[in-house]
Amino acid sequence: MVKIRDIELGDFPLLLAPMEDVSDPPFRALCKKHGADLMYTEFISSEGLIRDAAKSVQKMDIYEYERPVGIQIFGHDIESMKEATRIIEKTNPDIIDINFGCPVKKVTCKGAGAGMLQDIPKLIKMTNEIVRTTNLPVTVKTRLGWDDKTKFVVSTAEKLQDVGVEAISIHGRTRVQLYKGDADWSLIGEVKNNPRMRIPIFGNGDIDSPEKAVEYKNRYGVDGIMIGRASIGYPWFFNEVKHFIKTGTHLPTPSLKDRVAAARDHLQMSVNWKGESLGIAEMKRHYTNYFKGISHFKEFRFKLVTSTDLQEVMDLLDYISNHEEEFVFV
Repeated sequence: MVKIRDIELGDFPLLLAPMEDVSDPPFRALCKKHGADLMYTEFISSEGLIRDAAKSVQKMDIYEYERPVGIQIFGHDIESMKEATRIIEKTNPDIIDINFGCPVKKVTCKGAGAGMLQDIPKLIKMTNEIVRTTNLPVTVKTRLGWDDKTKFVVSTAEKLQDVGVEAISIHGRTRVQLYKGDADWSLIGEVKNNPRMRIPIFGNGDIDSPEKAVEYKNRYGVDGIMIGRASIGYPWFFNEVKHFIKTGTHLPTPSLKDRVAAARDHLQMSVNWKGESLGIAEMKRHYTNYFKGISHFKEFRFKLVTSTDLQEVMDLLDYISNHEEEFVFV
């Protein structure tokens, strides 16, 4: 049984990665329904929380059905991160997660996210201060290093554990790589198999099939896997991986009606949470994956991503569901 403090996550937990403009409550609800064991919010700016910025505050919305759920924060100033931690603690998440992995330039140029990998002593000091600020378990999401010359994740993980971090998720790329090339899991395996390490180590990067999940589980010995891009528009991925680990066989792929039902639920929850205009707009990134691999769908996909009227989108989804015979999976 993998545990973060007293939070039981199962024998080989699957985690939903924190993804900006993706890992919101509507999407998390679908991932929870389809097998995610632990989920994190979109990353939240510590400075935004302190300023009471509406978008940052809204990202702290969590619901009982999601538990266990962690709220992830990022920032470059230690005092601001401590203050943000106190604000987050009042919303009663199960975990506080620190983002040392975001590679986006507007984050790293300020020394936050993966930018912290350029100053490991400060990274450790910040983590220590946050651990001392809260009674909640603190976890970390990070990368192998800033670039190929600074892949210090093995020693950094030891130091993070020493200051009280209770689990680490590692993306198998450097910041310089962004999301290009292949994720290198060999150093993730080194962290996990370091005899000094006692806390759970979760691997992240390029897990896009149940087969790869099992292969990497066995090869690198990680305690669980964090899943990101493979779940966008495809929340069924979690249960598909679990079923394959357990049986070595594949679950039937979701039918067109299954996909439409999930897309409808997702859209309605997005509208309820964000309002009609933003809810419709932010669903557009998901439609391509919900209806991936379906022939003769280009015209419908175009309408889904260009319509700004909720009823029009719902009617279009109804038509797709009721005319399943017109579409073929390729």
